[in-house]
Amino acid sequence: MKKAFTMIELVMVIVVLGILSSIAVSKMAVTRDDAILTKGRSQVASIRSAISLLRSKNMMTGKGGNPIHLDALSTATSNDGDPLFDYDSNNSDPSKKLLDYPIYSQTSDGNWRKVAVDTYTFRALKTDINFTYSRGVFDCTHTDANAKVQEYCKSLTE
Repeated sequence: MKKAFTMIELVMVIVVLGILSSIAVSKMAVTRDDAILTKGRSQVASIRSAISLLRSKNMMTGKGGNPIHLDALSTATSNDGDPLFDYDSNNSDPSKKLLDYPIYSQTSDGNWRKVAVDTYTFRALKTDINFTYSRGVFDCTHTDANAKVQEYCKSLTE
């Protein structure tokens, strides 16, 4: 007598594997969403810290206070691959850098792009969160009409 699995046993195994994989995929999607927000939160903290550090350096050397702009782009918007938050990438003086390693513009989730002068967008979970820079303050619009934008803005800045 041959020992083999019956068709019903094979179908049951496939059903159980399908159920387990659907649970695993849904858990991985949530983890990915959390990772995107955590990445953005970390980058916002780095940008804010760099602005504060540059302001302190400028005041100590008598060169003024806050940086005028956060990047060296001569255009109001960025293209994929443009360096952002590099303050003055054309200057070889390291003290003129906002971030040692700029963040490069991309349009996909979890990335930044420049949308206007001193206005940047972080794309989180298919939602654009706008950040503006003015007089040393880098923040998003906490009063946006879109509840999702408000929620993500709060998550990224607090």
